[in-house]
Amino acid sequence: MSIRIASSCNHCNSFTEAHLCKTHELKVSEEYTCDQFSILQQLNNSMHCNSCVRHHRADCAHPDLAADGMLCASWAPKV
Repeated sequence: MSIRIASSCNHCNSFTEAHLCKTHELKVSEEYTCDQFSILQQLNNSMHCNSCVRHHRADCAHPDLAADGMLCASWAPKV
């Protein structure tokens, strides 16, 4: 059995906000996978230090590396 995280509906061009698959015309969830998967060709650049609630705080995951505009996997939104 293989585990295919990158092939999940969440990363597919056919996945809509209403959780519908445009290819198969079915209601799906983000965890589904299929062999007709087509990856989204986009980067999300909104998760940067300037928009992170942890920027310049003690709980920043990378305080020595954090810089204005830097993207981060430990990002937390400002509410």
